[in-house]
Formats: sequence, structure tokens, C-alpha cells
Amino acid sequence: MAAATMAAMMSACSGKRPAVGPGSAIPNSGPRGGAGAAGATGGGVVAGSPADMQRLYRSMGLIAGTGAIPFVSSVSFLRSPTPDSTLTLVALSLPSRVLGFTRQGDRYAASYLARLEVRQGSTVVKLIEATEKVLVPTFRETSRTDESIIWQQFLKLAPGRYSVALSIKDESSIRNASEEVQLEVPRLSPDMFGSPLPVYEAIPRSTADSLPRLLARPRATVVFGQDSVLPLYLDAVGAAAPTRAHLRITGDGDTRLFDTDIELPARGDGHSTTYGVPVAKMGIGINTLLVSVPGRADTARARVLVSLGDDLPIASFDEMFAYLRYFTTADRLKTLRDATPAFRPEAWAAFLKATDPIPGTSENEGLRDYFARIRVANIRFRDDGPVGWQSDRGTAFVALGDPDNIVDTGMTDPNARVRQQIWEYRELRVQIVFIDQTGFGRWRLSTQGRAELDNAIRRRMASRQ
Repeated sequence: MAAATMAAMMSACSGKRPAVGPGSAIPNSGPRGGAGAAGATGGGVVAGSPADMQRLYRSMGLIAGTGAIPFVSSVSFLRSPTPDSTLTLVALSLPSRVLGFTRQGDRYAASYLARLEVRQGSTVVKLIEATEKVLVPTFRETSRTDESIIWQQFLKLAPGRYSVALSIKDESSIRNASEEVQLEVPRLSPDMFGSPLPVYEAIPRSTADSLPRLLARPRATVVFGQDSVLPLYLDAVGAAAPTRAHLRITGDGDTRLFDTDIELPARGDGHSTTYGVPVAKMGIGINTLLVSVPGRADTARARVLVSLGDDLPIASFDEMFAYLRYFTTADRLKTLRDATPAFRPEAWAAFLKATDPIPGTSENEGLRDYFARIRVANIRFRDDGPVGWQSDRGTAFVALGDPDNIVDTGMTDPNARVRQQIWEYRELRVQIVFIDQTGFGRWRLSTQGRAELDNAIRRRMASRQ
């Protein structure tokens, strides 16, 4: 079977569905549905820098490249017509911002070289090198940080142990990244499920000698407040294929979050389908999705991250509290923190209900807007400190929102020795003063300014009770 190559560019600015095609640049939807509630979670990795994000993806069993291009890759296994081979899908994603784009007519173009080498001992079993071109309609698309470019390959491999080397190179610069891992390819029996496969969309296959038409989701990530469901492709082909599946979702400490049985509709010579996993049934952080044939012990699994944003890779329930410190009072957070793993889903649901400013809607707009401000602060105030939202101005913005008025004394008095920026919040009747003593735009609170900000944050939190 020839390997299938796909590269997709997905645009958050368009409302179109993603399509699939060789080397194509394709728009995708923006915000993807309503809010997802979260309960318990998975393991802990401290979030912050891009390197922390790569470590987080590795903790999920994904391949995360080292180098100047932070790619993430997943490997999934599906049935082949005969048991002496396994259909293996290698899917890789990278953000468009790492490529060098140039203007090409009314669009922007970039190229990259993808290389995939599969070895068994010293023997090269598969070697694929592909130069892909990406076209996007606007300059804004060139600076995206999310999973905006996807490249994927279907391979037939005999069951056994392999070394897999992946590398990506930007064709317009010296930027590159690579990673090599050991891979165990399983033998899949006719009555077993292959890998549960997180996707953006899929057209299930009906026979084992065909390929599913799908766009994989290599990061296996959904975003709280944006995604309402995670499409999960379940591959079941052949006369002995399962007709029902049981899905269980577990979180931190193997806490059981969700159980359901799924009827698999007949489709040609099989029962493959795509099931929409409710994000509301998963916990913030890493979740494990377990798929089995009812009444059987063998289980196929996938790990999924429920994130608060592409730059906020929170991996555990406990880690989330560092981000919530400006959202609500310490007493309310303590009640949530003290919940045992078994009661965290109920505690989280109660927390969402208690902090929801508009109870009649399906999402918590206050929490949605709060985390949106964190994401904005990380960009807007990235020069103020290592993490934008934790800088002085970032803290004020996240906790209080945009000021009603900003006065920059450097604009009115260019000769002033110390430049000041005054943020005015009229409802709170407070002015927060930031000082740039270096002249390089590194704004810091004075001692009095810190006290005024802390007091304003306490009053804002009290008003939400």
C-alpha cells in the first residue's frame, strides 16, 4: 500500500470546515462550540515555557520534537486485511509561526521538509521525505501558535519493534527539529479495536483493505470554553469486528469520570464510526480514554489533554489553582481543593454553578473570559516578564480587566526622569500606577501601587460573591 501524505492548514479565522488534501492550506472553524466543564484530571507537569509544553506532550505518550520547531506527533494502529501487518498512522503537527512565510500574490506561502525513517536494527524499513507547501490567505495566519499545520502518513508495518526518526526543516531558514523513539507495533486480531483516534473529522472506512479518510489530531487536545466535543474515531472492520464499544474516561488517580456504551452502526464490512466525546465529561488536564468490547478485558486507550489554551498546558487539577487565584476568593478555592479525587467532578460542577455570572446559559462566561484574559496577557505583556500574565501589568489586566483609561506620562512629558503609566478603573475608584525606571518599557508596580492593586482585586472578588 502506498503511503498517503496529507498536510492541512487550519485557520481559526474562518467558519469553514477543514478539508483534507495533499499539501493543502485549508481553513478550519474558529471557536468550536460551547463550554466544557471539568472534573478530575491526570498527571502533573508544571506549565509555562514551550519546553514545558513539549514535556507535557511526552508525558501523554506523544512524540515531541527537540529543536527550533516544536512539532508534536502521534502514532496510532489500525487493522490491516491480514494479521501479519498493522496499518500505522503517523501524524505530525506544528504551528505556522515557526515557518518563514513570503508574499505570493494575494496569499502567503511557506515550505517545509518532513522526513520519516522507520528502522529495524540497521535495516531501513521505510523512508519518506516530502517537501510540503503551505498557503494561507492572511498575514495573521502566519503567526499562529496552535496546531495549524498537520502532516500525516499511513504505513503498513509488520508487528514488532522499530526505531522511528522524525524531523522537520523550514525550507526558508536553518530552523529544524528532530526526535527518535522506540516503537512497538502490535498485532491486532480481527475482533479487536485499533487505537481510539482523536480527530478533527473522519469518514469511517468500511473494509480493512481501504484507508479511513480522516484528519488526525496529533496533540490530542481540546480547549476548555471552546470545544464542546472531541471527535474520536473508532475503527472496527471485518466480519468479526465489534458491534458495540464501551468507553470509560478516567482522570487523576484513575478516578472514573464517565462510562457509556456505544452502538456501532453497520458500515460495509464493518462497524467503524466517529463518536463525539463530551468535553464536559473530562477533567482539566490529562484524561485517559479506555475503549473495550463489552464483556472483554482487553482495552485500547488514548490520552487526551483538556487545556485552558494552547499556551496554558495545565496537566493536573492541583496545578489549575495557580491560574485561578485571581478569579475567586481563597475560601472558595479551598473548598474545591479539599475535594477528594472521587468527589472532584461534583465539586467542580458546584464551583462552576457558584461562579457563573449568567446561570441561564450553557457555559460559565466569567471563567471563559478570565482564561481568555490570561491568554491575551501572555501576548500583550510578554516583554514585562518571563510569563506575561504573571507580570505586574498582566496581573492587573487578568484580575480587573481592561482599564477605563490609561495615562502615559512619557507622552505628555518626554523629559521626565521616571516614566509612569496610570491605569484608571472608575467603577472601583482606583488608579494603579506602574513605573518604568529603566526606560525599556519594563513596567513595575510601586509599593503603594501593589497595595492598591491587591485591595482592588479583593473588592472585585467580593463583588462576584
